[in-house]
Amino acid sequence: MRWSEIDTVPCPVAQAMSVIGDAWTMLIVRDALRGSTRFDEFQRSTRASRAVVAERLTRLVHHGVMERKQYEAHPPRHEYQLTARGRALQPVLMVMAHWSETQLPKPTRSTGRRHTTCGHAFAPVVTCSDCGEPVTHETITYDRPRGSAGRA
Repeated sequence: MRWSEIDTVPCPVAQAMSVIGDAWTMLIVRDALRGSTRFDEFQRSTRASRAVVAERLTRLVHHGVMERKQYEAHPPRHEYQLTARGRALQPVLMVMAHWSETQLPKPTRSTGRRHTTCGHAFAPVVTCSDCGEPVTHETITYDRPRGSAGRA
């Protein structure tokens, strides 16, 4: 299977990867979550080529993660803003950053997450939406899709 066909795999992880599954895209979303809106800001921060940034922004707009809005008429200039779908990626990036900070041997700079309600720095925690308990790999089971018996 080719990477361009990943969206045909009937799996939620594969479906997500088909939209946000490359490094440049995730870095653009990171920057947008931090307030960047202009093409040049994304290009400068990611250090990706202009062609790569343009392609990723177009893809994010196509998938409804960002929207393109004109902010100047002459000459026409646009900015990119996260949609609700894009803002919903914040917990994903927050958990990825925490994983990097705690699991990779190369020292990384902390993202300095601070909860605005209480003012404290925090570690992101995934909890059960029903009971509120923290969810870990030891406390999860997965239902196998129909017809997948015997497959890993």
